[in-house]
Amino acid sequence: MSEKIRKHIIFYGRVQGVGFRYYSVYKSRQLGLTGWVRNLYDGTVEMEVQGEQQVIDQLIVFLQNQRFIMIEDMDIKKIPVVDDHDFYER
Repeated sequence: MSEKIRKHIIFYGRVQGVGFRYYSVYKSRQLGLTGWVRNLYDGTVEMEVQGEQQVIDQLIVFLQNQRFIMIEDMDIKKIPVVDDHDFYER
């Protein structure tokens, strides 16, 4: 089993009003990831996600392949792991 990591991600592009948060919660729970997602006032989406790196990568690829979502850029930072048990929308 790989090491658990936590990432703070800001998604830029067409990421609000297109099901981004719904798909994030759905797929993260399916993959066993923990964390949260929320819309920001500037039109971006903020996420903290925790799990194995390759599983986090699967989530990002899944989101990039959704029909109405268009991720133009991401600001990704590694942050300390916390004691999470679910993935939810804030």
